[in-house]
Amino acid sequence: MDKLSFLDGIAHIAVFVSLLLALFLLTVKTENKLANRLFATFIIFSAIDFSGLFAYSFPQKYADLELLRSTMCLLEMPLIYLYVLAVCYNDFQLKWRYLLYTLPFVVMNLVLMPRFYLKSGIEKEQFIANFNQMPEIYFFQILIEFQYWFYIISIFLILKKYRKIYLENYTNPSTSTYKWLFQMNCVFLVMHSITASKNLLRYTASREIFLWGNVLMVCGALFVICWFVMKALNHPELFRGINSRIQLTKDFLPQQSDVTAEIVNNQDEVISSKILALKKYMTEKKPYLDPSLTIQELSSQIDIPVRDLSVLINHHMNQHFFDFVNEYRIEKAMGILKNPLKSDLTVLEILYEVGFNSKSSFNTSFKKYTNLTPTAYRKAS
Repeated sequence: MDKLSFLDGIAHIAVFVSLLLALFLLTVKTENKLANRLFATFIIFSAIDFSGLFAYSFPQKYADLELLRSTMCLLEMPLIYLYVLAVCYNDFQLKWRYLLYTLPFVVMNLVLMPRFYLKSGIEKEQFIANFNQMPEIYFFQILIEFQYWFYIISIFLILKKYRKIYLENYTNPSTSTYKWLFQMNCVFLVMHSITASKNLLRYTASREIFLWGNVLMVCGALFVICWFVMKALNHPELFRGINSRIQLTKDFLPQQSDVTAEIVNNQDEVISSKILALKKYMTEKKPYLDPSLTIQELSSQIDIPVRDLSVLINHHMNQHFFDFVNEYRIEKAMGILKNPLKSDLTVLEILYEVGFNSKSSFNTSFKKYTNLTPTAYRKAS
């Protein structure tokens, strides 16, 4: 089997698996239907992109459709960007302004119009025959690079903010959303680097090396698609979004220049009393035993506005809400592990009893707080 036949076979498999995953995402029952539909659309566009590697001779009368197909890759990263927003924020909705993200696709096809779409059949054949040397294609490659890097960096910035908001407002130890999206964006970064390197071979290396670059790219893409399928099958309800209206604590802190020394002294007294009241409530009422406790729920329980409570914990106590609550859970777990009367309880039973819902998260938090695993701590006690 030669390289072209092998590439054709891999491309057909990649398209089939992509469409299978898209079908799954469109039909699986989930609360976040919009995110699944956006990701399914991205997968379908990727399948259309992969179809360009099929070993066939495209009919000349459909040349317009073939070039339109090749430019559809400019719609893939905007879809991923919107998908990340839909996953991170449970109140995300599509708006008309998001059509601006299709601008590179529209601009590219407008650039192609004078010397391709509006020309006759013979002129189109000449354009395709000299495809790699046409100025429009150089512009196309540059546009793709700018677009990819813009969206990859933008997604990392969104995830950075998402993680901070999550730690300041939630205590559920599961960080599957952040990890999945971060891993996915890293994969896109690596895959695009491979694709960009492969495209350089189009101009700097022999056709044989370029074909091997295509084979490597499609094999990598097939592996990534299979990884997506496994993730989707194993975690159909993977994500827990946050409200996009939630602000970071630093965004509503008063400016230091606006606060006088007298006000600072008065505030210090008030803050100290609030911290004591909060700690007393946490010790006596044990709200941390609720594994899904949020800062909004704790705020309503102790009758302190959410903003004030967020500033109190995240700023004045210099802790994320996530760490603040988990510290009480770990201290209770330490007490149970040291208690000889509860030596029959397993680590799994203890972690559920103190408010955790994941063994890996419990072990990570416990070791961060004590420098020991729960089992090692029990043996040392």
